[in-house]
Amino acid sequence: MKIALAGAGAFGVRHLEGLARIDGVQVVSLVGRELAKTQAVAARFGIRHVATDLAASLAMRDVDAVILCTPTQMHAAQAIACLEAGKHVQVEIPLADSLADAEAVAKLQRETGLVAMCGHTRRFNPSHQWVHRKIRARELAIQQMDVQTYFFRRSNMNALGEPRSWTDHLLWHHAAHTVDLFQYQTGDEVVVAHAIQGPMHPVLGIAMDMSIQLKTRSGQICTLSLSFNNDGPLGTFFRYICDRGTYLARYDELFDGREQQIDVSKVDVSMNGIELQDREFVAAIREHREPNASVAQVLPCYRVLHQLEQAMR
Repeated sequence: MKIALAGAGAFGVRHLEGLARIDGVQVVSLVGRELAKTQAVAARFGIRHVATDLAASLAMRDVDAVILCTPTQMHAAQAIACLEAGKHVQVEIPLADSLADAEAVAKLQRETGLVAMCGHTRRFNPSHQWVHRKIRARELAIQQMDVQTYFFRRSNMNALGEPRSWTDHLLWHHAAHTVDLFQYQTGDEVVVAHAIQGPMHPVLGIAMDMSIQLKTRSGQICTLSLSFNNDGPLGTFFRYICDRGTYLARYDELFDGREQQIDVSKVDVSMNGIELQDREFVAAIREHREPNASVAQVLPCYRVLHQLEQAMR
């Protein structure tokens, strides 16, 4: 399977590292905004074709699928371009930064029948997989999820500490992880959604702090705190409060409520959530099936995000 990857930044590299561990997969084209930096990444991974325009990769007949690790504001339009070119596509989270755009991608996927998946990585992290399997086996039931998403981004920098060409967003990017995971883990629809946000950053034009409350039809609740102002441990920390036990998920690691680590090394073939996400994308294409985290499956998340955005306005 030949794949083109757009976005040679921090997350693009993480996908390239994951794809390198999947048999029968070759990245044949790399797209990046800055040619010299993109060429350097391509050389590191042995990628023969480099471009600064996604259209150049889509024109390649031997490209079967595309992974988009580009700025949020480009995701929907680029996903549509991939589907129109007859390419399967995986879009890094978020699928879009508006409900209308997310629905447009989902509509085109239905029309083409191609695999279109969104990078909702929390579905694939071994820590969250472990909890999900316990829920499906009816060994656990979630009562409440308490989630903290904290970063220190008072200036527009990326995960590598380099200046960003675009502006990140607490609601349409970081909250999307938790809103989707909450509905995925509970297997239920969010019917109550509230949000408040702090002051807008004078330069970036985004809220730097946000608080979200969710409730499912069957009564489970979720409290999500997000901040770009936190000077401390960075990342997202999930506390599952269940009818039988409490569990703390920190990316690919899992602890019980008393901070005793749970071994999740045998949950899947890797401990790397990005690699597992890419494995699902490749497998869905090969097996002609809908992937976990397909655009259709994650669309309810974007409906909730839209509702929250309207409420805050």
